[in-house]
Amino acid sequence: MSSTDDEQRISRTEGRGLFGLDVPGYDSIRPEYPAAVYERLQEVCGLASGTWTLEIGAGSGLATRELIALGANPLVAIEPDQALADQLRHVVNSTDARVDVHVASFEEFMLPDHTFDLAVAATSFHWVDPSVGLAKVRSVLRPGGAWAMWWNVFGDPDRDDPFHDATHGLMAPLHQSPSAGESGKPPYSLDTETRMGELSAAGFERIDHRLMRWSVVYGPDEIRALYGTFSSVNRLPGTEREDLLDALSEIAKNQFGGAVERHMVTSM
Repeated sequence: MSSTDDEQRISRTEGRGLFGLDVPGYDSIRPEYPAAVYERLQEVCGLASGTWTLEIGAGSGLATRELIALGANPLVAIEPDQALADQLRHVVNSTDARVDVHVASFEEFMLPDHTFDLAVAATSFHWVDPSVGLAKVRSVLRPGGAWAMWWNVFGDPDRDDPFHDATHGLMAPLHQSPSAGESGKPPYSLDTETRMGELSAAGFERIDHRLMRWSVVYGPDEIRALYGTFSSVNRLPGTEREDLLDALSEIAKNQFGGAVERHMVTSM
């Protein structure tokens, strides 16, 4: 990565605190994960009643709710953003499962070795230093335990994405999340060769990868709300952020007839 790339990249330290600006909005507009994700957690990773589970970067609880419903208990959730962690505590307080929520970065939070049957990260592990994080994940898993990381990717590289093209001039100048990947390579979650290489180097075995393709349609207000959850947008000064969101909403309304179809990929 060049120095120019570094200057245009949101650091992991900064990025971890950019998602709590509008917690209710974040929780309501971020898309759910496909059912196939949870089927694989059950069939391949052993998620069942009484599974000791660690969730890294739990956010507002989008995946947490499903994990608990499928038997994750106890569950330890690590979330570095205080506002999102507060929302997460509200979500899990209504469950019977034992859930411990900690406000911390995963790299710095102390966890006992060989404790968990399953560790997961849903659209979050690009904010963790893999050279530290993967070794730590492996150390906290019990023998035979499973690790699953997955991402919802806004835009399928194998399908046309007219809204991305129409808004490129607005979005391209912004600083990029680590989810964008390294210069000249696919997005972080779709850079399968690199991700599998890191997993192998950390000592993981029987490594597998799955892609799930689907689509979602957003109206202008939903586009505004969705892009208001992106780290690249939330780091902008207030007026600049609002002007950008207004412009995105207007493009959705005027150029797409009020219905924007985004082709999605879930990479697991």
